[in-house]
Amino acid sequence: MDEEILLNQLEVLAEKLGIVVRDENINVEESSSTGGLCRIEGKYVVILNSRETVKEKNQVMIKALRQFDLSDIYLKPAIRELLEGYEE
Repeated sequence: MDEEILLNQLEVLAEKLGIVVRDENINVEESSSTGGLCRIEGKYVVILNSRETVKEKNQVMIKALRQFDLSDIYLKPAIRELLEGYEE
């Protein structure tokens, strides 16, 4: 699956779950993070490092989304396989 299409589909899934996705310019010198899931004022937010590749952003999204119960949400089989089989 094309990485851009995958990122778009993961962002749509996040929206369905009420998760805000933010693409931020994270200063690598100050942080070694590529982004991730956090809670801000009680709401889930996935922060992606705008300097990272689309593939790296997808890995952050997959890692964040697999923390949620997705059993009642329709996912394309390829997306479900990625979310259920992702290993860090």
